[in-house]
Amino acid sequence: MRVGVPKEIKNNEFRVGLVPASVRELVNRGHDVFIETDAGKGIGMSDEDYVAVGAQILGDAKSVFDTAEMIVKVKEPQAVERAMLRPDHTLFTYLHLAPDAPQTEDLVKSGATCIAYETVTDEHGGLPLLAPMSEVAGRLSIQAGAWCMEKAHQGSGILMGGVPGVEPAKVMIIGGGTVGFNAAQMAVGMGANVIVLDRDLDVLREIDALFDSRVQTVYSNADAIERHLKDTDLVIGGVLIPGAAAPKLVTREHLSMMRDGAVLVDVAIDQGGCFETSKATTHEEPTYIIDGVVHYCVANMPGAVPRTSTFALNNATLPFTLALADKGAKQAMLDNPHLLEGLNVHRGMVTYEDVARDLGYDYVPALQALETE
Repeated sequence: MRVGVPKEIKNNEFRVGLVPASVRELVNRGHDVFIETDAGKGIGMSDEDYVAVGAQILGDAKSVFDTAEMIVKVKEPQAVERAMLRPDHTLFTYLHLAPDAPQTEDLVKSGATCIAYETVTDEHGGLPLLAPMSEVAGRLSIQAGAWCMEKAHQGSGILMGGVPGVEPAKVMIIGGGTVGFNAAQMAVGMGANVIVLDRDLDVLREIDALFDSRVQTVYSNADAIERHLKDTDLVIGGVLIPGAAAPKLVTREHLSMMRDGAVLVDVAIDQGGCFETSKATTHEEPTYIIDGVVHYCVANMPGAVPRTSTFALNNATLPFTLALADKGAKQAMLDNPHLLEGLNVHRGMVTYEDVARDLGYDYVPALQALETE
């Protein structure tokens, strides 16, 4: 198969779809790999590094899309990239379609087979291709929050861990999954007063045991959120409903309860955000203020640490990339129901139920869509 990797073009996105070690695995299996020039520059990988493992370097994204059968990316294709997709393309990347009607419309029109990292599952019901970026984003959320709390960045001027005789910051983490757990690790390590809210009692029990009661666990409901928002310095939104738009758990009205200079970090922004006042921002302009509350809603948080993020992502995606290349997309998905869960759009059909529901498309089950060919 001809596998293509274009350079990422989203604002301040420096990750890359394949590292040289992954390219080597594909080439050793007889596949041709085409890399856009400087695609790996942001993680310290040169064109020569890719050539050394058998890749071919192409001068621009159009050449990559024209040549390749499968496109491997990191972030959702931008409008100019979507215009280059063909019905014979397989696109393998993060998509986050539920809050993104224009992207979904373009992918449907393209006729391409579009497989989303974030909805591929595993035998335990987990999301193995989302997990590494959730780990990175969870840890980064605390770094970002600490930065936002500084007075120079319009925060309240509170040091995360305080000092002897002065209280540390209070950090409220909504959602105890991968994002929440990793955020709690960082916040506890920095000496903050940490509270985690979740609706799953088993998750709360696990967090309580793992942190040896250094984290306060609270069952999540509207009353608990309102009660704790009043004296919280930093709120991390880490709620996920796979493939669907995130629920809005902190409303505009809630902001009036919060302290001036308090910070909201919305890690769920790729799925539309879990705060009502969230809107996607960039690493270039990461924050804005509403009612005195600082909002950090960067839509590609792991892009801030692209080298770590790219290697972590490739560790998870490579087995699936190899299967798609070795067998072709259809057979690979028929052979692996977990990869089939990643199919969101196929030949003009929306094949992920939550996306179809949220955006008003007819839902065609993935297996049915594949069998219509």
